[in-house]
Amino acid sequence: MRYRKLGWTDLELSVIGFGSWALGGGGWRYSWGPQDDRESVEAIRRAVDLGVNWIDTAAVYGLGHSEEVVGRAIRGLSRRPIIATKCGLVWDENGNITNCLKRESIRKEVEASLRRLKVDVIDLYQIHWPVPDEDIEEAWEEMSRLVKEGKVRYIGVSNFSVAQMERIASIHPIASLQPPYSMLRRDIEEEILPYCAANNIGVIVYSPMQKGLLTGKVTKEWVANLPPDDHRRNDPMFQEPQLGLNVELAERLREIGAKHGKTPAQVAVAWVLRRREVTSAIVGIRRPSQIEEIVPAGDWDLPEDDIQTIEQLLVEREEKLKNL
Repeated sequence: MRYRKLGWTDLELSVIGFGSWALGGGGWRYSWGPQDDRESVEAIRRAVDLGVNWIDTAAVYGLGHSEEVVGRAIRGLSRRPIIATKCGLVWDENGNITNCLKRESIRKEVEASLRRLKVDVIDLYQIHWPVPDEDIEEAWEEMSRLVKEGKVRYIGVSNFSVAQMERIASIHPIASLQPPYSMLRRDIEEEILPYCAANNIGVIVYSPMQKGLLTGKVTKEWVANLPPDDHRRNDPMFQEPQLGLNVELAERLREIGAKHGKTPAQVAVAWVLRRREVTSAIVGIRRPSQIEEIVPAGDWDLPEDDIQTIEQLLVEREEKLKNL
């Protein structure tokens, strides 16, 4: 496993981070379907054994449940992994989720996350979404106070634009940005990655395998059998006309990986990590076998000729989409 420094901070992150969105389980708006907590704990501990040294979670995942599972998994470990979590999404007693970036809410949220995680300090605390936009400065100011109070070590943002980062940068240094990035979502390459590199802001990308589409395991039948509350059922990338093209791309990644003894998922993660601006790729994990498959991508460089082949495949996919 390789490690990269997170921007200007003193955090050295494994290039693969443990994503715990799905560990929140079923029964909430952005669920990935039911999840076995015991298997979740085993997956986290297996990841740590394999060199993954940080976990990304959020208060809203499972309406607090993912943080509780992470807290349970890290208890008793000889070396605690770096913990990153998020604020800005709250819910009521009926599970209705809303965005809130008011200072009073941020204060309540961090205290709740500390309790659920059972830690004294959160290593990286992030604004989940810049919504409402007019409140990002207020939230960032409160988060800077949390740093001064020692409740969190560093603060970062998720899903922010360059303009939004520029608005808050003078209040407190931005440790990291967490944007989506995969072969199927490349918009950060044009403006965001160069900005982060120029300003020494770490980049921890999520969905490098595009919610499983690039693993080579997704088929039309697989999608049809997703649990009723799996949010991917409503994702256009899991519906036609995109689904067929995405499955076709994953099969081509299988061919590329086969030359090197790698899986499509490993190719997808290595492709994201080819960019030096990317500190780490957050990989969503549900069971030990998944992290065991992905970890080899953490010390493998995708050859340049394969990168060029993938570039051509992506151009062809876009052309096919336009002609449908």
